[in-house]
Amino acid sequence: MLPQEQINSYIAEQPEWQRRTLVRLRQLIHAAGHNIEEAWRWNMPHYDLGGLMIGTIGLKQAVCVWFHKGALMKDVQHLFDKPEKDQAKGMRKYRIKEGDAIDEKVFLDLVKQAVKVNLSGAKLTDAQPRRKAPPLPEELEAVLHRDEEAWARWEALSASHRREYVEWITDASKEEIRKRRVAEAYQRIREGRVRDDKDQPQG
Repeated sequence: MLPQEQINSYIAEQPEWQRRTLVRLRQLIHAAGHNIEEAWRWNMPHYDLGGLMIGTIGLKQAVCVWFHKGALMKDVQHLFDKPEKDQAKGMRKYRIKEGDAIDEKVFLDLVKQAVKVNLSGAKLTDAQPRRKAPPLPEELEAVLHRDEEAWARWEALSASHRREYVEWITDASKEEIRKRRVAEAYQRIREGRVRDDKDQPQG
């Protein structure tokens, strides 16, 4: 059976209010892009473009729309449910209960965002918060604080570049090596250079 036929059959089997809701959602999704493809995946209707994008399902007391990369989208009107633990990978859910009206304008905007995200090639890892840099070694912090320009350069570094400096210093096997690395790190930072930049200072 073709995906379109499976989706038709699935929607027809749902209670009346869910059937109407699923039909309208289907129409709105296709209105966001003429090349959105229908797929039958995990026993539920899916609407894809350049990979997994949107799934819909009728549950006992609600119709849910799953945005597979919802974490990369801006939910300005707060249509999404609060993320649950199993949604940590980036999936977001829009829940519609019986009697609720679909906020069509907002929903259509979300679908258009989903299309844009998929076509951009963005990955869910882009939505993960950046790790904070580990604590700054006291001796490096001391020399940086004595030099306003060096401290400003340090603050301008990304968390990953700070982490490289900190780990390089804390991994020193001997005290004299650690001191030498602190001095070298200070000089590089003052010049606006990242830890592994051998030649070019950063703006």
